[in-house]
Amino acid sequence: MPRPAPSADLAPIDRLLAIMARLRDPADGCPWDQEQTFETIAPYTVEEAYEVADAVEGGNLSDLKEELGDLLLQVVFHARRAEEQGAFAFDDVARAINDKMVRRHPHVFAEATYGSLADQKQGWEALKAAERVGKAAGGAASLLDNVPVGLPGLTRAVKLSKRAATVGFVWPTVQDVVAKLHEEVGELIAEVEAGDLEKARHELGDVLFVVANLARTLDIDPEDAIRYTNAKFVRRFQYVEQRLAARGKSPDQSDLAEMDALWDEAKAAERGPPSTAHPSEGGDPS
Repeated sequence: MPRPAPSADLAPIDRLLAIMARLRDPADGCPWDQEQTFETIAPYTVEEAYEVADAVEGGNLSDLKEELGDLLLQVVFHARRAEEQGAFAFDDVARAINDKMVRRHPHVFAEATYGSLADQKQGWEALKAAERVGKAAGGAASLLDNVPVGLPGLTRAVKLSKRAATVGFVWPTVQDVVAKLHEEVGELIAEVEAGDLEKARHELGDVLFVVANLARTLDIDPEDAIRYTNAKFVRRFQYVEQRLAARGKSPDQSDLAEMDALWDEAKAAERGPPSTAHPSEGGDPS
């Protein structure tokens, strides 16, 4: 006979922990949950983090509440798996982040003071660097240690270059980064024209790394920027599909010239009605 779910009278986090323990119970838990490992759950953890970001982007707080719950479930799942192995439990996870937040905010919980937000960020990075040194077992710690390999490529590139920048290994100005970007694009074009796709792959990576550096220099999150552009592309392409449907056609029954013209319509619609001002009077002729 099925056992009842953990009581709703429990504190919400305690009930969630009890639910996860029940799901993982080897005797009468859920077969799917029982067979999961850190490795099989990790992709879901990443996915849920992105869904939180999507909810934030959409501005829907109801969706955000739900997605944060899904993300919290991932933390509980990993913690339960670790507890079963005798490594740590959920309380240890909470305790560790509590200690870290207190340690990294000496201006709030101790006597430290910072003259500016920039000084505070510098202090934060110094504290993290000290923690990395403390974690290094044996040999000298690298400045680039512990930048997760599993991060999205552009995000990891930003973090790697940000670490290097703390010791002066950085292009001095935005113009220097842009010049490097032009250089790398030129090298990519040369390999494409030469037909060497393997070298082109490497050069494309160089281009993307410099783009990530440019984003860091401009204090722009490249993942946020590409999400914006992806959404814009979807919006405009769907406009093209809708306009073609009104003509009784689908994209595969159209051609590039027609679709490109409709794409330009979508762009114009997003910009709004053209200004009636003469360009010399401050209007935007574009």
